[in-house]
Order: sequence, then C-alpha cells, then structure tokens
Amino acid sequence: MVNPNDRASAEIICIGTELLLGEILNSNARYLARHLAELGIPHHFQTVVGDNVDRIHQTLQLAQTRSSIVITTGGLGPTPDDLTHSAIASYFNTPLADRPEITARIEAYFTQRGLVMPPNNRRQAQLPQGAQILSNPVGSAPGIIWEAAPNFTLLTFPGVSREMQAMWSETAVPYLKSKGWGQQIFHSKVLRHWGISESGLAEKLGSLFELNNPTVAPYAGNGEVRIRITGKAANEAAAVAMVEPVAEKVRAIAGRDSYGSDDDTLASVTGQLLERAGQTVAVAESCTGGWIGQQLTTVPGSSHYFVGGVESYDNRVKQQLLQVSEADLLACGAVSERVARQMALGGRELLQADWGVSVTGIAGPGGGSAEKPVGLVFIGLADPEGKVTVSEHQFAAKRGRDWVRWLTTQTAIDRLRRALLDRLG
Repeated sequence: MVNPNDRASAEIICIGTELLLGEILNSNARYLARHLAELGIPHHFQTVVGDNVDRIHQTLQLAQTRSSIVITTGGLGPTPDDLTHSAIASYFNTPLADRPEITARIEAYFTQRGLVMPPNNRRQAQLPQGAQILSNPVGSAPGIIWEAAPNFTLLTFPGVSREMQAMWSETAVPYLKSKGWGQQIFHSKVLRHWGISESGLAEKLGSLFELNNPTVAPYAGNGEVRIRITGKAANEAAAVAMVEPVAEKVRAIAGRDSYGSDDDTLASVTGQLLERAGQTVAVAESCTGGWIGQQLTTVPGSSHYFVGGVESYDNRVKQQLLQVSEADLLACGAVSERVARQMALGGRELLQADWGVSVTGIAGPGGGSAEKPVGLVFIGLADPEGKVTVSEHQFAAKRGRDWVRWLTTQTAIDRLRRALLDRLG
C-alpha cells in the first residue's frame, strides 16, 4: 500500500467505452494533469477503462496500491452504462444512498429549462454512503469527494469537460488545499527546437538530464524537439528562479536550433523577427498547397509582414507569374534547384516583398523516380538584395504526403528565421 506519509501521489482514471473506441478525444486527462502540476501534486499514472464494473474494480484495486488520490471522469450520467458511483460503492462494500437534495437540484435544473426531469435522472442522486457531494454548478451530474480508506481519497467528475473544469476549480481545488495538498507548485518551461534530432540535442545537453530539481526532459513530436524544464518550489517566483538559469544553459548549448518556448511557433517567432527588421515576405509554393502562407497568417498581426503567396502547381503559373524559365523546366523539371531559385526570386519581385520563400518537391505518394524520389524537396530563399540560396532536402516519405508537406513548410519558415537572425545579430 501507499506510504501514509507520501502526500504526493495522484492518479487519473477516465471511464468510458467511447474513449477506448477513439470516438472522443480524452481532453479531460490533459486538463487534470496540468492542473495537478499547478498544485504541486505529481501524478504517475493515467488509466482509461470501459463501462464495465469488473474492470473498474480491477483499476481501483491497482490504484489503491500506488496512489493517495484517485480522480475519475465519466460515467456519472443517468443511463444504465453510467456505472462509476455504483462500481465504486460495490468495490468498497458500501451501499448507495439516495440524496434528496441532489434530486431536488436536478429537478430544478430541468425546470429552469422548461423541461420535466426524466425518472432515470434519479440515478444521479444515488451516491456511496458517507461520500461528500462534489457539486456541479453547470450540469446535472454531481460528483463525490470520498475518503474511502486511510490515505485514499476519491474525487469523481462527469465526462463533460465544461462541467468537470467548473467542478475542479470551484470545489476540488479548495478541498485539496484544505487537506494540505498543493503546498508546493510546479513551474515548467518548454524550449522548442527545429533542425536537430532528439538524440543529437540530448547528446549536447548531457549532464543537464541528471538534475533533480529542476528536472530536464526531452520529447519529440511533429518534427521538432522540445525540452521541458520543471522546478518544484513553495511558490511560483521561487520555481521560476530555479528554471530560468537552466533554460538559459539549454539555449546557449542549442544555439540557433532553439527557436522559442512554451506557446511559440516557428511562424510566430519568424513573424516577430520580420517586424523587428521592418521587412516583408512573399511565398511561392508548389508542393505545400498554401501551408506556408497558412502558418504565417495564423499569427495575429501577420498582415504587417506577410504580403501574399502564389500556389504554382501548374508549370504555366510558374512561367507566367513567377518568371520561371521554360527551358529550365524542360531541362531540369519543376522539382529542381534552378526552379526553386527562380520561384523565390519571382515571388519576391511579383509581390514586391523584401524576402521570397519558395518550395518545390514531390510530396507523394506518386510522382517519384529513382532520380527524384518521393520526399525530395528544394527550398529557395531570396533575400532583400536579391541573392538566392537553395537547400535540398530528402524528407521521410514513408510517413505520408502530409508529413512531407509539414516538414517542408516548417523547414522553409525556419530557413527564413535563421536568415533573419543572421542579419539582426
């Protein structure tokens, strides 16, 4: 069993067959995980279990051996497959008790909406005997707070995210703090990197991963590498003071591969650099279908620096709008260094921008050859003086067309970011 002195042990159990079938996204687990961290309550396990009493019992049995707090979501509705409270009660050999005050509240909930409460909603007023009501200010399904065994507290929430979040902030957090939880907080900073592999960055950072407080952990996704630095302290200021020096070390070691932190994106950071330089950019896209322009314009205020773009899939568009040489198209093909060079310069001149970015490649799944395989991409960059550089890339085609397009998009924006950094110093 859990050590009674261990006050930092929480577990999340999400109940619902629809989660196992992938019919809905399990956003509740993410929300709870982030807010447990804000309270300084680490949790080490998350489980998804279907609407089955025996399997819920098995999950509770395991959770009781390793966690002091168990938080469940889902299974609190009025239908027969809403089993959470009855399964919890039977696991602890405790009867369900009718709570008239809950029935009255549910009836009022329906009356306010001009409806009559269906009889099956009375199920929601049956809670394990001895459990405290965790009220639901925005829905009909209440939860419970129940110290069901020594050093083992259960908190149950509905699966509807809006209801769960309101119940968490209004009732659960004050309760946990009143019981001595949340006396320390976690502060995390995520540093974002592009142009380096997870293993390559990990090798550079070396001994930083051995720190205990703050901790440093790498994880990769969508082609980038993120480094999460997490400090635990008595208050936010102290935790930030622990994290920032380590973040500065990571940035210094990673250099230009470190592009931002937390909610930054390559597009937002590059946009900031363009604004700082007082310069504009135009794009000429052939294999990304407007994704570069879409990413850049996702950022509020991007009209200050993004002039526009040309989707030049057909060679006639390349020739007529971007002034790409017909002879080069015939001799080298659309996917070539020469064409990427002319597209970048042509887009810049056509749209009268300071910078021109171009991409041309084979996103697949068809269209490749031995000489030009799927995933081959050329990225052109024309600077304010009209000098053009082109880089050649071979992206992993086995992950599909959209993966090639995504890596092309992000790498093109990253090339512009690095060029701007070189100029701005």
